Amino acid sequence: MLFVVGICVILLILLLMLKIPLPYCFGGALLFMYMFGGISMKSMMLWVFSQSISPVLLASPMFILAGSYMGGSGIATKLLDFVDSFIGRVKGGLGVVCIATCAVIGAISGSGFTGVAATGPVMIPRMVKQGYPRGYSTALVTVSSVLGLLIPPSGIMIIYGWVTETSILACFLSTVGPGLLITLLFCVINLIWSKKFDLVLDEPRAFNEKIKIAGRRGIVALPALLMPVIILGGIYGGVFTPTEAAAVAAIYSIPIGFWIYRNMNLKEFYRLTLDSLSSIGAIMAMIIFCLMLSQTFVLLKVPQAIIDVFFGMTSSRIVMLIIINIFLFVVGMIVNDATGMILCAPILLPLVLKLGINPIQFAAMMGVNLAMGGVTPPYASILYLGMRIGKCEFSEIFGPTMILLLFGYVPVVFLTTFWPALSLWLPGLFGYL
Repeated sequence: MLFVVGICVILLILLLMLKIPLPYCFGGALLFMYMFGGISMKSMMLWVFSQSISPVLLASPMFILAGSYMGGSGIATKLLDFVDSFIGRVKGGLGVVCIATCAVIGAISGSGFTGVAATGPVMIPRMVKQGYPRGYSTALVTVSSVLGLLIPPSGIMIIYGWVTETSILACFLSTVGPGLLITLLFCVINLIWSKKFDLVLDEPRAFNEKIKIAGRRGIVALPALLMPVIILGGIYGGVFTPTEAAAVAAIYSIPIGFWIYRNMNLKEFYRLTLDSLSSIGAIMAMIIFCLMLSQTFVLLKVPQAIIDVFFGMTSSRIVMLIIINIFLFVVGMIVNDATGMILCAPILLPLVLKLGINPIQFAAMMGVNLAMGGVTPPYASILYLGMRIGKCEFSEIFGPTMILLLFGYVPVVFLTTFWPALSLWLPGLFGYL
C-alpha cells in the first residue's frame, strides 16, 4: 500500500510542476487513491462534509474578504504616512516603515497576499523615488508581507488548530515570538543594507513641525490604527472568536473605504467582492480535496510509516528535527501555505509528538517554514505577485529575497525548533500549557 501512496505523491508533484490549478492537482491525486488505494469515496465524502461545516473554517474566506476590502479602502496608505512621520529622516527608515506596515496589514487580514497587494503599489514607488533599487524594494515588501502568516490572527494557524484540534488562540500566540524576531532581524538587515544606497531623505524639520505633522497624520490614520486594536483586542479579550473577528474586519473596512477615506465606490466594491469570491471558491475547493487526501493518508497509516522510516534512518532527535524542517520548507516551495498546513499537519504531528515536541510549538515550526517557502521558487506565489506589483524582473528580486531569507528567516527556523521558549512562553503566560 505504501507503494501506491508513493506513486500518488509523485503524481501530485508532477501535476503541480505542470502548473495545473491546485484543486485539480489534489482532486486527481484523490481519484488515484480511490481507484488504487481501496478508499471508500462515500465514507470519505461523509467525513469531509462533517469537517467542512465547522464554523472555524469560515474564518479563512472571511479574512480573504477583509484583506480585499482593506486593500481598496486606503488603510495601508494612511498607516504608512503616519509611521513615516516619525522616522522619515532616518536613513533606511522608510524600509523599516515598509516592514512594520506590511506585517500589520498582513496580520490584520491573516494573509501574506494582502500585505503585498495593499502596501506594494504605495510603498514600492515611494522607496524607488527615495533611491532604493526597485528589486530590493520589491523584495522587502514581499518578504515582509509573509509576516502576516505569523503575527496573529493568522489564517494558517486557524487551519492548523482546526485539523489538529489544538487551541487556535494558543496557535496564534505561538507565532508571536518568531514573527516579532523576524521583523526585528529584517529591520536590522535593512538599516545595514541601506547604508550602501544613495537615498534622498526628507528635509530637516523643527521638532514642533514634526509633532504637528505626526498629530495631523495620526488623526487621519486613527480609523486604520483602531482596526488591529478592535480585532486583536476582541479576540484575546474574549469578545468574539477568530471567525467572528474575520467578519468584523471585513465589515469594518467597508465604511472606512466608502465614507472616511473615500477610496471605494460601488463599482470598486463590486470588483473587490467578485475577486474575493473567486479566490474563496478556488481555495475552499482546494481545502476540501486536500483534506480528503490527507485523511486518506492517515487511514492508510502513512504517519506511522513515516515514524518508522525516520527512526530507521537515525536515532538522533536533532537530525530528525532538521529533516522535518527541510521537508516543510520544500513543501512550502511547492504548494501554498494553507495546502501545506492541511496536508502535512495531521501526517507529521504523531512524529513530532514522539520526538517530544509540543503541538503548539509545532504550529510555530510549521508556520515559519511554510511562510519562508511561500517566497521561495518554484511555487513562490507571493513572490510572483510582488514582482508584478513592483514591475521588476526575477533577476532583480531574487538576490535580495534570498539574503533576507537567509539572515532573517533561517535563524528563526532553528530557534523556533530548538528553543521551545520562543514559541511557548506566550501561550504559557495565557495558561495554554
